[in-house]
Amino acid sequence: MLTTILVASVLLGGAYALMAMGLTLQYGVARIMNLASGETLMGAAFGSFCLFTALQIGPLLSLVLIVPLAFAINWAIYRWLLSPLVRRAKNQGMLEVDSILATFGLLFVIEGAMLAGFGGNYYSYSFLAQPVTLLGHSFGLNRVVAFGVAALVALGLYFGLNRTRYGTAIRAVAVDPVAAGLVAIDVPRAAAFAFALGSALTACGGSLLSMFLTFNASMGVVFTMKALIIVIMGGVGDPRGAVIAAFLLALVETLVAALVDPGLTLAATYLLFVLTLLFRPQGLMGRRA
Repeated sequence: MLTTILVASVLLGGAYALMAMGLTLQYGVARIMNLASGETLMGAAFGSFCLFTALQIGPLLSLVLIVPLAFAINWAIYRWLLSPLVRRAKNQGMLEVDSILATFGLLFVIEGAMLAGFGGNYYSYSFLAQPVTLLGHSFGLNRVVAFGVAALVALGLYFGLNRTRYGTAIRAVAVDPVAAGLVAIDVPRAAAFAFALGSALTACGGSLLSMFLTFNASMGVVFTMKALIIVIMGGVGDPRGAVIAAFLLALVETLVAALVDPGLTLAATYLLFVLTLLFRPQGLMGRRA
């Protein structure tokens, strides 16, 4: 039983990690707390569902369409909706309040569009649903493949941020945007790129989750809250902490669902969040001021 729970939590944590790393990039670099992150994830899930059911395009292949589309749409959202807020903000606190209000409204726009198109019904589809044996236990092949893709994407993000010139520029903007501008880094462009890349990562996570989860148009807010909890637990702006916190959250959810009651998974998530705020407010990877 314990081995099954551990493996299942690892497989779930991969998709959670992508979602959380996306929000970490958006807040850590662009300074935007994106409350519509979960709707991006749900939009990608519905996109994969439609492509699979209508055109028989598998969710792995659909990533080639969905991820660049999510990047382009969110680049435009940043340029046309959020950039004016960034320019007029006199300090970080004002930008946080304005961006929360703006993305909170965007949440309802996207959710309303999905409800109009798909209604409140739950959707799922069967893709790579055959069992595969890991450590003597049976798991869905779709979960294993989703984890493998998530791991590859996360590894690519790590090398992109730490081994490329532009990745170094993005990390510089995350540390101090004013100082980054003084050394000829185009801060607005880097922020727009980070915001769009964060949404692309979230969309990738949504497509992967759609392979094995049942979803509907109103579930975005749940995933937004999970992403926020993971980001705060891991340390705001730290992708490494987001990955660790994502797997920890997945482990707690799997344990509660298997040993207590599946209906209490969200309560356990919030309890873990509260404990983090009380005893480790700087996050798992953060340092005290």
